[in-house]
Amino acid sequence: MKISQKGLYALQAMMMLARHYNQGAIRIRDIAYEEALPEKFLELILLELKNARMVESVRGAKGGYQLRRAPSEIQLSEIIRLIDGPLAPFGDAEQLRTLISRDAEHRALYQVFLAVRDAAAKILEHTTLADIMNGKSAADSKSAKRRKKKGEPSSVLPMVVHGNPSRGNND
Repeated sequence: MKISQKGLYALQAMMMLARHYNQGAIRIRDIAYEEALPEKFLELILLELKNARMVESVRGAKGGYQLRRAPSEIQLSEIIRLIDGPLAPFGDAEQLRTLISRDAEHRALYQVFLAVRDAAAKILEHTTLADIMNGKSAADSKSAKRRKKKGEPSSVLPMVVHGNPSRGNND
């Protein structure tokens, strides 16, 4: 699945706001600096998130943005759908179902695409900002259960997320 740069910035900003949940509003400048995001672009993203009622703005000297709901109540799928549209890497589900019913010659291929789309959507719909902050995802719990049944050791693959390299890994 391809997530746009705008979608990645939105996720990074929301993760930063989740880290500071219940600590008051965070200025755009501080979000941009901590996450190494372009400030002007971030303003547009936060406005879109505000209009979708995911964040709220606070005016004044201590103003900025904060999450409108708890991190445990915000699914990654909500953010991605708002910024990038449908989660499907191969078109939306209804379009794929139509192709499956009409194109017998390529039905198996479209069924695979639909299964991939459904799996990706399910993971994103069952992973919240709080899960990410705790180092968990919907995929982690299932793969750990499978490994436990098979007796395989658990392994973690590194994931590169663009951020401020000077920040370190103290989060």
